[in-house]
Amino acid sequence: MRRSMKLAAVVLSGSLGIASLAACGAKSTDSNASSGSSDSLKVGMAYDIGGRGDQSFNDSAARGLDKAKSDLGVSVTEAEAKQGEAEADKETRLKNLVDAGYKTIIAVGFVYQPAVNKVAKDNPNVKFAIIDSNDKDQPANVTSLLFAEQEGSYLAGVAAANKSKSHHIGFIGGVQTELIKKFEAGYKAGAKFADPNIQIETTYLTTPPDFSGFGAPDKGKEAAQGQLDKGADVIYSAAGASGNGAIEAVANAGKLAIGVDSDQANQPALAKFKNSILTSMVKNVDTAVFQYIQSVKSGTPFTGIKLFDLKAGGVSLATTGGKIDDIQDKLKAAADSITSGATTIPTAPAN
Repeated sequence: MRRSMKLAAVVLSGSLGIASLAACGAKSTDSNASSGSSDSLKVGMAYDIGGRGDQSFNDSAARGLDKAKSDLGVSVTEAEAKQGEAEADKETRLKNLVDAGYKTIIAVGFVYQPAVNKVAKDNPNVKFAIIDSNDKDQPANVTSLLFAEQEGSYLAGVAAANKSKSHHIGFIGGVQTELIKKFEAGYKAGAKFADPNIQIETTYLTTPPDFSGFGAPDKGKEAAQGQLDKGADVIYSAAGASGNGAIEAVANAGKLAIGVDSDQANQPALAKFKNSILTSMVKNVDTAVFQYIQSVKSGTPFTGIKLFDLKAGGVSLATTGGKIDDIQDKLKAAADSITSGATTIPTAPAN
């Protein structure tokens, strides 16, 4: 689920010049990339809207890249998306990374699928990974890194229902896509399991092709306030940087928020609201990114679809602040039921 500092261009070895790098918003974060060293694996990462600093989805991917840089010695370059950009801009960003000599490229977010398909087809010797998307027509050199968001969200729903005093909770989705509907479906199923009579508000900030719902904290704040006014006292946002605004509104009202993707109670930019963050549905994108890069470096790259579910540690609930410590038995029972196969979580909301 997804605005950050602007990334500056740097000099890279290879055929790509500074002007092209600036156009794709790329920057090197490793001296090997600018020194022309050929000893390390060169990894390019193309972020979704928000980039580093979104306190959520992109930051999780960035942590995996940072770990690969420090632990595996890879050279990295990052490029960020721009609000309202055209599909051609995504293709150009990926092409620029290829032209700069990056043979392993990670696209952060489902919005990159068409661009990845095209650029990967044109460059069969380059390995691509895409997070949160899988297309039946994608080339063989593309690996999908997927997550069972519905499973982690189910646990978030169990927590919300157990902590709600008004038996009235909310869900805010950044953009109404099939991916975000998985968060909604799991959350509602978990809440209904814990409290069959609970009332659940649902708000989506935008619908495709408008993806600004992932980077509009003001919209997140407004949506959360609307749900608070209706009586919701626990609100879960799967909305990237927009969720920061929702968390602010919930904190100002003295209610509880549930974060997403990263442990948001531990995010410096959200520190003043951490006492109002019940938990976060952590999507371990960093683990997926690191393991993918590690697989390439070891010579046995992941191919096809790599699923990071609850059983594999791909999703989890954060315990920072201790606010769900008293319901750990209920959460463990729910998690065990999922990992054993006894409970199957829906991936689309019930009508």
